[in-house]
Amino acid sequence: MIALVLEKKGELALRDIELPTEVGPDDVKISIHTVGVCGSDVHYYTHGAIGSFVVREPMVLGHEAAGTVVAVGSNVKNLKIGDRVCMEPGVPNMNSRATKLGIYNVDPDVQFWATPPVHGVLTPEVVHPAAFTYKLPNNVSFAEGAMVEPFAVGLQAATRAHITPGDVAIVIGCGPIGIMTALAALAGGCARVYISDLSAPKLAIAGQYPGVIPVNITEKKLADVIAAETDGWGADVIFEASGSPRAYDGIFNLLRPGGTLVLVGLPVEPVNFDVPASIIKEARIETVFRYANNFDRAVNLIASGKVDLKPLISETFDFAQSIEAFDRAAKGLPTDVKLQIRMPD
Repeated sequence: MIALVLEKKGELALRDIELPTEVGPDDVKISIHTVGVCGSDVHYYTHGAIGSFVVREPMVLGHEAAGTVVAVGSNVKNLKIGDRVCMEPGVPNMNSRATKLGIYNVDPDVQFWATPPVHGVLTPEVVHPAAFTYKLPNNVSFAEGAMVEPFAVGLQAATRAHITPGDVAIVIGCGPIGIMTALAALAGGCARVYISDLSAPKLAIAGQYPGVIPVNITEKKLADVIAAETDGWGADVIFEASGSPRAYDGIFNLLRPGGTLVLVGLPVEPVNFDVPASIIKEARIETVFRYANNFDRAVNLIASGKVDLKPLISETFDFAQSIEAFDRAAKGLPTDVKLQIRMPD
């Protein structure tokens, strides 16, 4: 079937490719409706690799998706033909020790869409395990359903932070994951979240949300803002979501004694990590890799209206414009948060 194929670094093609079509007894087949363009997809396009994951052969892109069930396996009881769904893109080895511990997101054997050599879902139909397919409530659109995957990252970060109601948080980095982390932190009980970045347009988008306070670091020092707003005490939680090595300079000056630093952004270069500063404050440090056991919770929060992701969708492209969508995403326009691709009916 036709798909958006990353042939090699810097080369995309809309072409036919052979993909699995057989529905096993525990699987469902989904007609794809909407797919989000993720930064990791773009990074594979522009760089050909992320860490040890290297594109060595043609690979279909896309892993943030929603669609409609068109076939169900004989053992599937929780879904039926016609159900609107979103899909968790990582399928672990159910027999692995990581899965048994409930941390299947770090299972070395996980098969994750659009992570070499596993194909993604920018194609009309996919087959997926029913156990990792989630029904969308009637008030959640396909576009929102395709946002569940990145929001699950933010929810994982908020969960790892062990937020106490009333906490004050900082999010460093106002990209899609940064904004969604801020929204997840508010939903998790934070009283307010300061979000910092260089991009005024992105900060303006984040600032539309009650409880999210944008800080443009070209105009103010984040440390000065936090000191003034917390009477010099510091934030209870810091989420580093930029992936910039510069974000680590003085990061513990922003944190209260005994506070928590959650590492969400993945730096591509080494960082200077001030170990003595972390020890002096007895900071708790948590890390985030994708998500585990929270996809349904992400759907529930969106359906409840407590988390509105619609303002983050900057533009939607037709499937025939997929290459155009990726070229635009690669430019990193300051006004863009999330681009999506809609499949043909």
